[in-house]
Amino acid sequence: MTLRLAIFDCDGTLVDSQADIGAAMDGAFHALGLVPPPRSETRRIVGLSLVEAMRRLHTRGDHDTHLALAEAYKAAFRARREAGMVGEPLYEGIAGLVEDLAARGWLLGVATGKSDRGLAHCLATHGLARHFVTLQTADRHPSKPHPSMIEACLDATGAEPALTVMIGDTAFDMAMALNAGVRAIGVDWGYHERAELIAAGAHAVAGTITELAQLLDAVN
Repeated sequence: MTLRLAIFDCDGTLVDSQADIGAAMDGAFHALGLVPPPRSETRRIVGLSLVEAMRRLHTRGDHDTHLALAEAYKAAFRARREAGMVGEPLYEGIAGLVEDLAARGWLLGVATGKSDRGLAHCLATHGLARHFVTLQTADRHPSKPHPSMIEACLDATGAEPALTVMIGDTAFDMAMALNAGVRAIGVDWGYHERAELIAAGAHAVAGTITELAQLLDAVN
């Protein structure tokens, strides 16, 4: 039996979480008495592990400050979730695509800069957790574009790189796919522009769910 594996990024690919991420980032910087970065800059780092994201957003800070900002971000996001303020809506058509792929025998995974807790909550909220057979997060891997998360997905499923696709909205996702030797498909409804995805090595970029489904159908 041929095993095809589709690995999805989460933020900006499955769900639109930029408002929640931006609010938590503002809270993290305020907690340390720092001026938050513009939301446009926060949008640029979505997908990176937290410490790496803080290093890019607060270039004048030292490692200890970056660690403190990462912890403050986790606390701010957790507080918003507990207060019922986290939305993270699915992009239109994503639920149907995931369900269709699973029904047709695709193996599905996630490779994300989220934490284990954050990803589990997001997938459970939308009733999609049962469809994914491997979940890789920033809690257990180096930051994208290191290939570790994709390599773990391959190990967990037994899928071959030639029949594996990484689907994401950022240049980090595309570079990670290339580093792991799998196909890179970008989506242009997320946080990086189409041209950036192509420059980072995307084999193709989907503008709609229908286009994404067609690109996946061509994997064999």
